[in-house]
Amino acid sequence: MTAIRPTEIKLHQKSRLLEITFDNGARFELPCEYLRVYSPSAEVRGHFGIGAKLVTGKEEVNIAEIRPVGQYAIKIVFDDGHDSGLFDWDYLYNLGRKQALFWTDYLDRCREAGVKRA
Repeated sequence: MTAIRPTEIKLHQKSRLLEITFDNGARFELPCEYLRVYSPSAEVRGHFGIGAKLVTGKEEVNIAEIRPVGQYAIKIVFDDGHDSGLFDWDYLYNLGRKQALFWTDYLDRCREAGVKRA
């Protein structure tokens, strides 16, 4: 784990973006759909990497609530009812840093599965 911590977390519900600024100056705007399909929950990531699930149909998903968890994470409650998995600071920072790579990978997996996005 790194010592990077967020200094500000803002939810922009109209644009469905979570804006996060970290103490090293990095700032990311993470779409709610991106956060939902890359949820750190066992339901999405699988148990110990086995049974990872391609989550689709979340183009319009939004965040209903953000709950702090100690000094190390947040729990995101999505408006589709999904609320498992903790987004720790390292995970959120990694999602921000590698957003283009992860999103391209997601779109490729959707295409391979024959999933059409709205």
